[in-house]
Amino acid sequence: MLLRRIARPLFATWFVVEGLDVVRHPAAHAADARTALDAADTRLPAAVRGSGATRGVLDFDPTERQLRTAVQVHGAALAGAGLLLALGKAPRTAALALAALTAPLVVVNLPDKVHDRDPVARAARRTRLVRAVSALGGALLAAADYEGRPGLTWRVQAARARHATED
Repeated sequence: MLLRRIARPLFATWFVVEGLDVVRHPAAHAADARTALDAADTRLPAAVRGSGATRGVLDFDPTERQLRTAVQVHGAALAGAGLLLALGKAPRTAALALAALTAPLVVVNLPDKVHDRDPVARAARRTRLVRAVSALGGALLAAADYEGRPGLTWRVQAARARHATED
């Protein structure tokens, strides 16, 4: 009990700080998002990304302002879910939201040999990838924490077993 009260706010700190940084300084994060979109455009087949007269699944090109706004909204959601986890309000839901919000960070920071020719940039991207993967794993662990109470699956199975023995 005490461990959760201390560990959750400590774990949520990275999400809150990262989310607030994105909201306050979206330009660098939007540039990373643009790089990820460009990489997706070159890696995906033409049928998926769309080409010429055909429209594909990813046939969109957001403006810099739209991309900055999307990055800021993502950062605000990240900070909000982190704050909910830190305060212990709907912690499993907040942790699941953090996991879902961290998944795009993993994708954005995947290695890209075309854009990362500089060893320093490659090392920085690797560091961000490892941090995002670690945060994703931690968020999934926090989402699976039942706090000593049985989960919904166990409750349904126990109710079925009770009902079967009553007949």
